[in-house]
Amino acid sequence: MSPTFHSLRHYDYRLYWSGMLVSNVGTWMQRVAQDWLVLVVLGAGPASLGIATGLHFLPFLLVSPLGGLLADRFPKHHLLKATNAFLGVVGLTLGVLVLSGVVQVWHVYVLAFLLGVGAALDNPARQAFVSELVKPDDLTNAVALNSASFNAARLLGPAAAGLLIAVIGTGWVFIVNGLSFVAPIIALSLLRRRITAPPRTDADGGPLTRLAEGVRYVRGRPDLLMLMGIMFFVGTFGLNFQMTSALMASEVFHKGPAEFGILGSIMAIGTLTGALIAARRRGTPRRRIIVLGACAFGVLEIVSGLMPTFVTFAVSLVPIGIAAMTVLTAANAYAQTTVPKYVRGRVMSLYMMVLLGGTPLGAPIIGQVAALLGARWSLLGGGGLTVLGTILVTLAMARRTGLVLRPRLRPVPGITVRALEPAGTDRPESAATAA
Repeated sequence: MSPTFHSLRHYDYRLYWSGMLVSNVGTWMQRVAQDWLVLVVLGAGPASLGIATGLHFLPFLLVSPLGGLLADRFPKHHLLKATNAFLGVVGLTLGVLVLSGVVQVWHVYVLAFLLGVGAALDNPARQAFVSELVKPDDLTNAVALNSASFNAARLLGPAAAGLLIAVIGTGWVFIVNGLSFVAPIIALSLLRRRITAPPRTDADGGPLTRLAEGVRYVRGRPDLLMLMGIMFFVGTFGLNFQMTSALMASEVFHKGPAEFGILGSIMAIGTLTGALIAARRRGTPRRRIIVLGACAFGVLEIVSGLMPTFVTFAVSLVPIGIAAMTVLTAANAYAQTTVPKYVRGRVMSLYMMVLLGGTPLGAPIIGQVAALLGARWSLLGGGGLTVLGTILVTLAMARRTGLVLRPRLRPVPGITVRALEPAGTDRPESAATAA
């Protein structure tokens, strides 16, 4: 089997991966349909779209720690069955409201929040469950293939949603998404491996005690603090592409739902490519990939906001997708491969809280900026804040994490990132150039 896909040789992981692929397609269809419903069908405008996006991600700030506690205490496959069933019911509810012709913006707000609750409870278990299905040497590859599944779905889902919206309307898209969650539930029910509850540790106690243990662990790891600081800026201001693409398609280029859906699929070409490239890497990703990848992602987002035509804007989404998936996969794999199993669920919940929990702050801000200054500023401002935040966090944490950054002007402007060896010697971690 190709090194890119070698984790799929494990039957349980292959089954789990296939079920999640189906639900991921439905999830991307839902995202496109929800944005189009708010922005165009209900005519609520970019500010309301930003609120809906923010409400969807707000539970990652409020509920993710609970998801981490549950993932570290109960069998993850049972927890995942419950969360997928809940997400399916929410999707079906929105579909029924739209098809019955009674849907209002506040319905979308409430159901977007409930979808976020389900996803916030689901994500820590989903992330940590991979380590129970593959061997330790395959974990980095499996994490990357999870991203590949998500982005292969992104290649199919938005385009399918755009076509369905154009032909039969948004309501049936939500119905399809609700039904798609049956696939992972069936896959989880067919696993061969007997998976039990995580072992109890001496630190077990009440929920607050166990959550505090996870927080203390992260506080004692400066490298994780730097990682989460960078991902906060990437997630809060950079990863708002469902909203920004909807704004660019409808307000700048005056396109319909089919073209909007195609934009998501074009970006998925880049994100899927980035995930497959990451799947070929072995071992723990280096921190310089995260730092330089986040900077490159922000710069490319700024460039995308300056594109003069729909075609050039669409093409610019491919390199953005590659950069985004490079940094996301590297950060996720770094966290999972350097954190012990007993606290992994809680650490991943904190990671997801930082990555996605900032969106309730960032999405309304970006939406309001777009309403005041124009849709292009949703990309210009988001990319600029991503780059600035990454640089500030890296400089603030460089000494504590053993990184040495040396800017240079020649032969071309850039920055050299080096990691100090524990013994005190200087080993280059990278010698990369950022234009």
